[in-house]
Amino acid sequence: MDVLYFAWLRERIGAPRERVETSAATVRDLVAELVARGDRHAAALSDLGAVRVAVDQALADLDAPLGDAREVAFFPPMTGG
Repeated sequence: MDVLYFAWLRERIGAPRERVETSAATVRDLVAELVARGDRHAAALSDLGAVRVAVDQALADLDAPLGDAREVAFFPPMTGG
């Protein structure tokens, strides 16, 4: 699965994307796996209230099932103008 990071998440993790092998059933499970990778991931994903998620380019919540998802993106909330 491809995991994409945008804005300050990309800066904290140090990469715009990574390919991960995962057994995660939900986005929340995936986050737990990513946090276990190290300090950069843990810092970037420490405040999930400040992070939005998309699964295969559709907005999702942390309890969304991953199923056969090919892509999960993490990004800060966006504001309109």
